[in-house]
Formats: sequence, structure tokens, C-alpha cells
Amino acid sequence: MATFLYKLGKLAFRRRHFVALIWVALLTLAGVGAASAPTAASSSFSIPGTEAQKAFDLLEKRAPEASADGASARVVFKAPDGQKVTDKANKAEIDKTVAALKSGSDQVARADNPFKTKTVSKDGSTAYASVSYKVTSMELTDDDRDALEKTTDDARESGLTVEVGGDALQAMPETGATEIIGIAIAAVVLVITFGSLIAAGLPLLTALIGVGIGVSSITALANALDLGTTTSTLAMMIGLAVGIDYALFIVSRYRGELADGRDREEAAGRAVGTAGSAVVFAGLTVVIALVGLAVVNIPMLTKMGFAAAGTVVIAVLIALTLIPALLGYAGKRVMPMGEKSRLFGGGKKKAAAEKAAAQEGASAEAAEPKQNMGTRWARFVVRRPVAVLLVGIVGLGAAALPVSQLELGLPDDGAQPTSTTQRKAYDLVSEGFGPGFNGPLMVVNDLKGVADPKAAAGEVKKRISQLDDVLAVAEPMLNKADDTAIISVVPSSKPSGIETEDLVHSIRDTGAKIKSDTGAEIMVTGTTAMNIDVSQKLNDALLPYLALVVGLAFLLLIVVFRSILVPLKAALGFLLSVLAALGAVVAVFQWGWLGSLFGVEQTGPIMSMMPIFMVGVVFGLAMDYEVFLVTRMREAYVHGERPGQAIVTGFRHGARVVSAAAVIMIAVFAGFIGSSEQMVKMIGFGLAIAVFFDAFIVRMALVPAVLALLGKKAWWLPKWLDRALPNVDVEGEGLRTEAEKDARSAETEREPARV
Repeated sequence: MATFLYKLGKLAFRRRHFVALIWVALLTLAGVGAASAPTAASSSFSIPGTEAQKAFDLLEKRAPEASADGASARVVFKAPDGQKVTDKANKAEIDKTVAALKSGSDQVARADNPFKTKTVSKDGSTAYASVSYKVTSMELTDDDRDALEKTTDDARESGLTVEVGGDALQAMPETGATEIIGIAIAAVVLVITFGSLIAAGLPLLTALIGVGIGVSSITALANALDLGTTTSTLAMMIGLAVGIDYALFIVSRYRGELADGRDREEAAGRAVGTAGSAVVFAGLTVVIALVGLAVVNIPMLTKMGFAAAGTVVIAVLIALTLIPALLGYAGKRVMPMGEKSRLFGGGKKKAAAEKAAAQEGASAEAAEPKQNMGTRWARFVVRRPVAVLLVGIVGLGAAALPVSQLELGLPDDGAQPTSTTQRKAYDLVSEGFGPGFNGPLMVVNDLKGVADPKAAAGEVKKRISQLDDVLAVAEPMLNKADDTAIISVVPSSKPSGIETEDLVHSIRDTGAKIKSDTGAEIMVTGTTAMNIDVSQKLNDALLPYLALVVGLAFLLLIVVFRSILVPLKAALGFLLSVLAALGAVVAVFQWGWLGSLFGVEQTGPIMSMMPIFMVGVVFGLAMDYEVFLVTRMREAYVHGERPGQAIVTGFRHGARVVSAAAVIMIAVFAGFIGSSEQMVKMIGFGLAIAVFFDAFIVRMALVPAVLALLGKKAWWLPKWLDRALPNVDVEGEGLRTEAEKDARSAETEREPARV
């Protein structure tokens, strides 16, 4: 592996014009494809295998006019103080608004008048009109949403309080500002790390090129593959993250090779051969984690995972080819210059001092560059591994304790900021009617083959009315063929409450008894039931997903490190950091600790996608840091250093780069905490704190402590397994052999001919 990548790096360096031209051509081709491709509609959101989805599919087949899985809006009207919505002027305005809602968009299936559907509160102060759309909320256009907002704005001019709830106004949150903030912070960190604008600019430039090719390709193929507009979100975030990381690793190694006195082409080849090997295997772990999302069997999540994995592959290829090509253009300008080298690591003066010390015959210790912070920290950990290990484990264990109280669910409008119209509508409905009206359940009756469908549906209504936590049950609505009925059930509790979830299970549990008595098969669906089913599906998939991802990565790391204990330590450390991060998320977003600091206005259950999402994303990034840091230790150990000294060497060369990469990732993810969307805020906080725990506690403290305690045993591998595994040579031992061959060849050429 190392030898092949070494040759690839040198080839890219020599043929830099050709390599750069290829990547520019690919970027142009992807951009033209994206620009000329038709605008992609959002793909439909389906959850195969769930009862809620089966009910939607049945209604789509037998009662398409109901638009059961279409977007919905709840327009809430509240009369001014001292008035009622039934007053003549207010009633006329509401009638006019409902008519405008019907005609405002071609996608509106129906808009119910509250005076006909009797959705007026008992005190007459509040009413709401339900609007149903023919397509899902993800398929609504901006024009559809604008028409809804304009109609409600016009109604407000009459003096009525008008707010809109439901998922019709739900749109993908804008993330452009946060991406710019993340890139700006990344630029600052890179400049501080490298002390050179050229060296700092290369990772940013190549990461943006990789993301540009990846996202443009997704956009170009969106219609053909039904990718939808949301698929590129994860690809952009992960592509930017790993693109900067991988380029950072190779540029840093290139600078180190130059500092050792190698010429530019040789330095580029060795950087790609060594750090590039780590990049390849780190990229493979990320790809495994992302492709593994297919285990969940949610089509949209699977497509997002595959698209992001493709962007990671592009980032790896760019790091192995475009980076050495651009280094050929940059020359030695990637090194810190002049007086600023005092801040950024030495530069010319340090090199001169080292040379002078070496010429005077000073010892290796004296000629060694001044210890950096990574070296000092590694030596401290090697001296006191037990203390560092105990403090790290106890700290992460304490942070993980709140996980025992983890409650999973999907957020509803009650989790929105209090300033939004969705939250105001939610509160008005709760005050006027009860919290359950914000998330009514839809009970679908399959009456095919039933002798008396109306009587059977009536019996279903009666049975459901007798269950706990039921506030109201509407009359059954039968389709034209009288073989399917819909019954609306209003819980007493809020949509995201545990009581509502229990009610859904209770209705389903009584289904077998109802079918045996009436012949009617019942299924519970609707937004609330769908959220419950999604949460359950994600929970059920978490352990298989974790086993698949960690298991495959464990096998991969055995090949990389040729060790059993090092990969095992890596996997256990990752699990500890994810549990600690989830504990922090529970403390902030479920319990409300420091909630005001992070802008949490409403506590509630943790988004059900959070654990599996964190496992996938953080695992990939964690293995990046693990592979880059520990391969440098392995390299030093294979080349003859003692285990303790190999740890110090690995930190001297890798700690600064890994720290910079982690700070960049934390900055990128933390930028999302400022979002107004609770879900985005939660993802940003969770990923940022997870990277912090994993990079600075697990990789920087627990990893060297465990390796120091294990000593040579850390690199133990059974002989039979050693013979069976392929030798990928990540540590670059083959490069040393190659260099010795070149040296002998050169010596032979210089030998004088005998006459």
C-alpha cells in the first residue's frame, strides 16, 4: 500500500499539470451537469414495514382523495379580547380566509371551515381550519408556502390573531451562514497550525473542490435517482469535514519530510505513501459507517448515507492526487517563513540552530527540536498512565450517566421557538381545545369483506372511546366503496407525550380482538403515529447498525495496525465518547441544564435519529484521528523505537495536526447550535461535544495511557493471524527498503571502473 501510494504521489507531483486539469475538468463537468439538470423535487418520505406506512399505502390505493399522507396546515384564529370568533365580522373574515386558502394553491386538497367541522372552542374565543395538501411537506414548493403565509397575513389585518401550525411550513433550514462561519474558523486554525497562507489554503481549496464535485453530482443525478433536495445536506457536511482533515494530514507530513532534508518530489511521495495510507483506511471506516445506514431501511437515510460516502471517496482521491500536484506548484512556500516562525514552530532560525547543534556534535537529545506541547503531554501520560486513564474514564462515565434517562421521540411544533408561528399556533390550540388536538391519531379501518361496514366502523369507534387518554373520537368517514373507514382520535395528552405513545400501542393491542369480533382490521397512522413508528424503527436498528459498523471497522483496523488490542481499544473508546456525548445531549435538551446558554426554549424527548446519526458520523471522524495518530506510533515502533518512545514520537508529529482537525470540526458543528430549529441545534451540539470528547479525551488521553500500560503487548498478533492477514504496510516500512535499494544503486553507479 505505502509503496504504491508513494509512487502515485511522486507521479502526481511530476505530472501536476495533467492531474490539476483532470480535477478541474471533473468539477466543470459536475457543475454543468448540475446547472443543466431539471430542478429536483423532494423525494417522498416513507418508512417501509411500519404500520403507519401500511395504513398510508392502503388509503392511497382505496381513498386517494383523502390525501392522508399529504402535508397539512392548521390555521388557528383567536378573536380579540372581549370578542368571539362567532361574531358576525369575525365569522365573515374566517369564511373569507378559508376560501382564499382553498384557491391559494393547486396543491390544496381541501380546506375545512371551522364552523362546519365544529372546530370552535367552547368559550368561542378560538377556532381552527384544517388544510390538507395533495403532496407531502417535502414536496411543497416555496410558492405553495408563500400563498399560505400571504393568506394568513391578510387575515391578521382584520384584528384577528392568526397563526399557522402543521408541517406545511416546514422547510429545510438554511445552513449557508453556519457553513461560512465553519470555513472561516477552519481558515484561522489552519493558518495558526501551519504559519503559511499557502499551506493553510490548500486543505480549504481541495475540500471545497471535493464538496463541489460531490454535491454537483448529486444535484445532476437527483431526478434520475430520486435523491431529493435533502440528500446533499449530509454529503456537504461530511465532505467538508473529511476533505479538510485528509488534506491537513498529508500537507503536514509533507512539511515534515521537507524539514528532514528530502527534496520536494521525494517529500511528496513519502507524504502520500505514509499519511496517504492512513487517509485511505480512515476514509474506508467513514464509508463503512455511512453505507451502513442502509441497515435502518429508511430510504431517505440510505440515500443520504450513500451520497455522503461518495463524497468521502472523492475527498480521499483528491488527497492522494490533487494535494501532491498542488504541492508541486506551491514549492517550499508551504513552510513558515521569517520572523513569524517564532509563533508557528521555528522556521529558518530553528533549522539553523538545529544544524549548528548537530555540527558541534551535540547529542540527539540536544539537537532535537524544542519539545512541543504534544511531546510534553505524551511524556506526562507515559509517566502516569493509570492516573490519566482513571480521570478520563471517570469523567466520561459521569457525562454518560444521563443516558440512563434517555427518552427518544420526534419533535413536534411544541419544540419550536416561542417566536415562531408554529409554536404560537400549537399553544393557542392547547389553550382552546387541549394539547391532544395538536396531534390527532388517524385510525384506518380495512373493512373489505365485512358484511356491514358501517356497523363495524361504529363498533371500532365505540371500543376506542373506552380506552384511557382518549379525549374525543370523531364519526367514521367511509370511502366511496365502503371498504375503508377513517376515524380521527384526539388524545388527552400532547403529541410527543409518553401517554400518547401508550395510547397508540393500546389501540394496536386491541386490534386483534376487534378483528375477531367485527372483521375490521385497524391500523393507526397520522403524523404522531408515524413519529412513534420511526422512533421504534431507529431504536431497533441501532444495535445491528452498531455491530455492523464497529465490527467491520474492527476487522479493518486489525489489518491496519496488525494488532488485536489496539483496534479493540479504539472501538471501546469510541463507544465511551458517544455515550458521554449522548449524556450531554440529554442533560441540555431533555433536562434543560444550561439550556438558556444554548438557546433551548423547550425541553422534551431527544430526536430518535440522534443516537444512530451520532454513531455514524462520529465513528468515522473518530477513526480518522485514531488511524492518523496511532499509525505514526506504529511507524515509530516498527522502525525500532521502544513502545513508550513510539507514543511520544507519534504525538510529536501527530498531536498538533489531530488537534487542529478536531477544533475545525467542532467549530463547523457548533455553528449549527445557532439555528432556530431545535433538531438542527441538537445535531450541532451533539456532534460538536462528541468530537471534543473523542479527540481530546479518548484519543489524546486514554489512547496513550492504554498503550503505555500495554507496552509491547499492544502490538501483539497471533502468528497464524499474522500470516493470514495481507500486509498493507501503512507504516511505510516498504519505503525504507525502497530508499535503501536506491542508495545501493546510486553507490554502484558512483563506483570507479577498474581498468
